[in-house]
Amino acid sequence: MDEFDTGRLLYLVVLLGALVFYTLIANRRAMGQMLRHLVLWALLFIGVLAGYALWQDLVPRLAPVQITHGTGVIEIPKTRGGHFVLTAQVNGVPIEFLVDTGATHVVLSHSDAEKSGIALDNLAYTGMAQTANGAVETAAVNIDTLNVGGVQDNDMRAYVTKGDLFGSLLGMSYLQRYDKIEITRDKLILTR
Repeated sequence: MDEFDTGRLLYLVVLLGALVFYTLIANRRAMGQMLRHLVLWALLFIGVLAGYALWQDLVPRLAPVQITHGTGVIEIPKTRGGHFVLTAQVNGVPIEFLVDTGATHVVLSHSDAEKSGIALDNLAYTGMAQTANGAVETAAVNIDTLNVGGVQDNDMRAYVTKGDLFGSLLGMSYLQRYDKIEITRDKLILTR
């Protein structure tokens, strides 16, 4: 906190103190009622904070999740936005991918590549990819392990974008490893 912030904080504390002092003096005859109101407002404030914290815990549980069957079958439910999104372990780190049959390759956003332990300092961004948002520079990398629901692929070719995409894409270079790709009304089923 710099001096300006400290001065502002001190001003607000003095102002709040003056308001509290005036309220106490003006309502000294109805002190019991004022304390009841104060407690009620404090409980309401705590209740709102607790409700917000609980909602933040519940939201991830309400979202659809992928289901993995032990037989190499993975079911991915459609999101509210109409897309198929799955979580894969890239070098042991969970990364969320948009399943994109229109993408040729596996593409990692810059931040997801960094999270998964790919060294970004020495990448040569020599490629170009056309996205819905225009052209973006890419660098080829190898992913040591890509694990989706217990189905693991080693030494996979992928591309890292120089600019950050909205997320990472799981394209056809990965999807073609499956024997069957089935899209129903509300889910994508990958079978190996």
